[in-house]
Amino acid sequence: MEKFGSHKSLLVPCVQELAKEKMVAIPPRYTRPDQETSIVSEVERGPQIPVIDMQNLLSAEAGDSELAKLHLACKEWGFFQLVNHGVSISLVEKVKLEIQEFFNLPMSEKKKFWQTSEDVEGFGQSFVVSESQKLDWGDIFFLTTLPTLVRKPHLFPKLPLPFRETLELYSLKLQNLALAVIGLMGKALKMEAKEMMEFFEDGRQSMRMNYYPSCPQPNKVIGLTPHSDAVGLTILLQVNEVEGLQVKKDGIWVPVRPLSNAFILNIGDILEIYTQIITNGIYRSIEHRATVNSTKERLSIATFHMPRYEVEIGPAASLLTKQTPALFKRIRVKEYFEGLFARRLDGISYLDAMRINNVEGTELSHKTHPI
Repeated sequence: MEKFGSHKSLLVPCVQELAKEKMVAIPPRYTRPDQETSIVSEVERGPQIPVIDMQNLLSAEAGDSELAKLHLACKEWGFFQLVNHGVSISLVEKVKLEIQEFFNLPMSEKKKFWQTSEDVEGFGQSFVVSESQKLDWGDIFFLTTLPTLVRKPHLFPKLPLPFRETLELYSLKLQNLALAVIGLMGKALKMEAKEMMEFFEDGRQSMRMNYYPSCPQPNKVIGLTPHSDAVGLTILLQVNEVEGLQVKKDGIWVPVRPLSNAFILNIGDILEIYTQIITNGIYRSIEHRATVNSTKERLSIATFHMPRYEVEIGPAASLLTKQTPALFKRIRVKEYFEGLFARRLDGISYLDAMRINNVEGTELSHKTHPI
């Protein structure tokens, strides 16, 4: 089986180590005058992403009303916080602790897990395609987790214990949670149960652990460039108490205040494309970014869920007519990701690259957010 993630990104310095130096000014490659990183919407007064209760979704009494809330969250925000999700708090706390310990390994140990010039998995950054490209103020550790056959032998199997065992269990629990949520989304969309599940069952899962060091000039850098996720569904766990995730809503950056014992979920482009087939894009993948703190580090772990690499995505033939022509090209998931990793986060949505722009001379509307 071909392995997912065999894409390239240029090697870059470790920002965690760079941040330990006493610097008068931020190195020019990290300064981002193109990014306005001040908070536009105050958390206390501004809107917040919706909160969905998983237990209510599964309840016979509250299920319909909570399902309506889920539908509205996916349609209006593309983001929501999930509480009472069923993943044990003890496991979640163990994951948090051991991720912090993993990033605090000495560089001599981290180098064993560093990206190579031929692979984006490991420690480093993604989507770095030129030596002149501006860099994010943060390090990532990215690896494929499921199915087990596609794991890189020098990464997951070599992780230190007990972290490897903890991550193994966490991976399986989040896969089950993702499938449950995706199934409920299908229900909210009034799709047949098997339609959504057939698309994502036995799919792929990867994880990106994020470390954003403190920065003496946080408004001059960006932790993670604005983007939308090129996957199906993302489940984010905030590892420590430092905030930084921001979601773009109606042109305004809204800071997300994570709730205790909650996951933050968001729709990815592949799920938007898939729901576009049925609903004309009623669910949205939304632009978001990570900012950094002047005094404290921030850590998080994003778990990405996507269809099998061999699945073809595109408009359903049964829905195509002369009056309703295809809006998107048909493409295999494998080719979709090959195209994605050949790009960088440059302000242009990769989803737009898949649009058919010349359908009977009609100019289609474009999303403004990047991948």
